[in-house]
Amino acid sequence: MTQPATSYIAPHLVVDDAAAAIDFYVKAFGATEYGRVPGPGGKLIHAALDFNGSMVMLNDDFPEMNDGKSTTPKSLGGTPVTIHLQFADDVDARFQRALDAGATVVMPLEEQFWGDRYGLVRDPFGHQWSLAQTVREVSMEEMTEAMKQET
Repeated sequence: MTQPATSYIAPHLVVDDAAAAIDFYVKAFGATEYGRVPGPGGKLIHAALDFNGSMVMLNDDFPEMNDGKSTTPKSLGGTPVTIHLQFADDVDARFQRALDAGATVVMPLEEQFWGDRYGLVRDPFGHQWSLAQTVREVSMEEMTEAMKQET
């Protein structure tokens, strides 16, 4: 049976060692693997994971298919993109789980003026992830005032 076509947006990450990245994302963030497509030399040309009901795709770096240029965050000197994971509960445990799996802290998990408990980690492949849980509702007026005090 053919599935109906749907419209969506999904991040597509480029990594060195996609198989290891899949293992990390399952361990660190509780992702579920949809599947992987092997390519030349044991590299993966495509893989897909489910993160909290949203799909993230990834593949190994193939500089030979990109004018000889690597496009991993490490080869580019970092990433301008942060992938956000919002949780209903247990953000502290989830943040620690990511650290235990090998992520490094970019910004410690702390309560923020906008009402979230929020922190940033970098995965071993150079991608940056924010993790958050809303802990209190904040009005736009309260947020605006708090922003003035932050700067």
